[in-house]
Amino acid sequence: MPLHHAVLALLTRRPNHGYELKARFEEAVGPQWGGLNIGHLYQILERLVRDGYVSRSQVTQTDRPDKNLYTLTEAGEAELRSWATTAWVRVGGFRDELFLKLLGAVALGPQALTTLIDSQRQTYLSELAGLAQQRRAHADEPLVAVLIDAAIAHTKADLGLLDSAAQHLGPLATAQGAQAPERSRSQAQGGMGEAGGHGGMRGDRTESA
Repeated sequence: MPLHHAVLALLTRRPNHGYELKARFEEAVGPQWGGLNIGHLYQILERLVRDGYVSRSQVTQTDRPDKNLYTLTEAGEAELRSWATTAWVRVGGFRDELFLKLLGAVALGPQALTTLIDSQRQTYLSELAGLAQQRRAHADEPLVAVLIDAAIAHTKADLGLLDSAAQHLGPLATAQGAQAPERSRSQAQGGMGEAGGHGGMRGDRTESA
């Protein structure tokens, strides 16, 4: 539960209330991660309180409604230390929509595969340009810069994947494309046969009349 642990990390400095945590999270990770939904954050905080990793106290305010203040407990710090010092292992596989698009393009033949790869390459190049601009804008924010560097490395790897896809999937797409005329002829012949059958039935009815 990485977001849960990120909240624990933010609470190591000082106690915070929900909206402070949201702002600090978004400032810490920068634009690449995206915003943190406040409703989801409060669900996380509720679970952390239930698990004993965070304590909650109420602060009275004279000019506005009372607010809840969340504080890291010793158990929470121990949980954070255990998580933050253990290597991350990918468990979900690679579920990128691009792979499904490649499946569809190969089925349609070489022209469709080439169109997809060219279009995707331009998209990645545009992403790299935007990431380079973000990198310059956040050069003095170390954590944000690391996340942007990761995005740049990932996008460059995706560009290399397109070259691999063209090389390895090209022959398969060509084979699929060669089968397309055969399928079309088979469907056309099947349609003619059905039409002939219906015509004979109509003829039988006419002769009977």
